[in-house]
Amino acid sequence: MIMKKIVLPLLLFVSFCFAQVTIELSHKQVKHGTSFAVVFQSDAPMSQAPNAIFLDKTYQMFTIGGDITQYVVFLPVDYHTPLKKYDVVVTYLKNTEIEQQKDFIEVVDGQYKQNEIIKVPRGKVTLSTKNKQRAKKEYSKVYSKVYSQVYPHDLTQSSFFQNPMESKITSAFGNARVYNGVAKSYHTGTDFRAAIGDDIFASNYGKVALVMDRFYLGRVIYIDHGRGAYSYYSHLSESLVKEGDIVNKGQLIAKSGDTGRVTGPHLHYAMRLYNTTVDPLQYHKLYNTIVKKYN
Repeated sequence: MIMKKIVLPLLLFVSFCFAQVTIELSHKQVKHGTSFAVVFQSDAPMSQAPNAIFLDKTYQMFTIGGDITQYVVFLPVDYHTPLKKYDVVVTYLKNTEIEQQKDFIEVVDGQYKQNEIIKVPRGKVTLSTKNKQRAKKEYSKVYSKVYSQVYPHDLTQSSFFQNPMESKITSAFGNARVYNGVAKSYHTGTDFRAAIGDDIFASNYGKVALVMDRFYLGRVIYIDHGRGAYSYYSHLSESLVKEGDIVNKGQLIAKSGDTGRVTGPHLHYAMRLYNTTVDPLQYHKLYNTIVKKYN
C-alpha cells in the first residue's frame, strides 16, 4: 500500500486509496483526550452513508455540505485511553456489497501538566450524602438530555469555531488536578480569565440543549452543534438563553461568574463529542481545518 502525504497548515493527512474510494485520517498520532477526523470520498454518489469503527464503537459518517460523495466523522479519544495503536475501520456499500478498509491511529501521551494544586471548601471535595445524590441526579439529567443525544445534522452551518471570550487562558485542558491535597481528576476544559459579569459568547451556531445549575459546574449552558458535538459554558452568574433557543456564532449567551466548585470567577469552557470529553481548543482547530479543506 502506497501512502501519500499531504502537508496542510495545521494537520498532516494520510490517505489510502482502493478503487474509486479515498479515505483520509487527519492524524497518524493523536493525544489522549483529543479528537481526530475520518474523511471518506468517492468518485460516485453513495446510496447510504459509510460507517467508521473505532475502539469497538460504530459511528455513522455524515455528508460534507450535503455532497453524497464526501463524508466525515469526528471521533473522540477518551482521556483514559491506553497509549498504543488502534484500528480505524471504514465500511461502505459498493455495488450492493459491503466493503471494508482499515488503517490505524496511535494514541500518544498528551504531556499535560501534572499536579495542578487547587484549594476549595472541603464540602466541594468530600461530598455529603445529600450532595452525592444531587451530583448523581444532575449527571443523569445531563446524560438523558445532552450526552446521549446525537442530532444527525450539522448545526454549525460549516462555520469556524471561535473562543467564547478573548481573555487569558488560566488553565489548559488535561491538567491533573489535586484538590486540597488529594488527586481527584483532570481538567476537563479550558479556563478563561473573567470577572463576574463579563460577556460570554457562543463558540458556534447551534441549539441550546440545556441550561441548569450543577453542584460542580454551577450555572451551565450546553449548546448542541449537531453530529454528537456539544460545547458548554460553566460557573456562570447569569444565562441569557434558554433551552430550545437557536443561537448564532458570537451571540452573547451569558455572563461569567463564580458558581459551583471554583476558587474565583472564571469561565470553564468544554466540549463533549459522542459523550466523551475532548480538548475544546484542539477540536476547534481540527473542525476548522476540515471545513476549510472540504467545503
